[in-house]
Amino acid sequence: MDSSNIADEDLKAAIESSITQNKVFKTVVQGAAADYDLMVTIVRLDKPMFGLSFNVEMEATWVLVKQSDRSIAFKQGIKSSHTATFSDAAAGVTRLRLAVEGAAKKNIEQGLKAIANLSL
Repeated sequence: MDSSNIADEDLKAAIESSITQNKVFKTVVQGAAADYDLMVTIVRLDKPMFGLSFNVEMEATWVLVKQSDRSIAFKQGIKSSHTATFSDAAAGVTRLRLAVEGAAKKNIEQGLKAIANLSL
């Protein structure tokens, strides 16, 4: 069950999709043409080893850098958690995956909400 981690590419895709859906920015631009650079680093992902309910706790550092002068527009640690129960999935591996995905989704929601409240 240790394989229930979040791949960098999956986290990146989920964040980009959420930015587009929630219109936090007009578009997602890659490379030198971007106005801002968003870096999200998972610093903690606590997962249970067994149980009927799996509670996953996640902490990620969110940093938004203005490209023009490399100033930090936003930097914050975002904590989230999600619990998947036996009623969500009978198989422990699936329950753990759901808990990890739920914690990541909540972390993205909280991070983008904090950035949306900035006056950029």
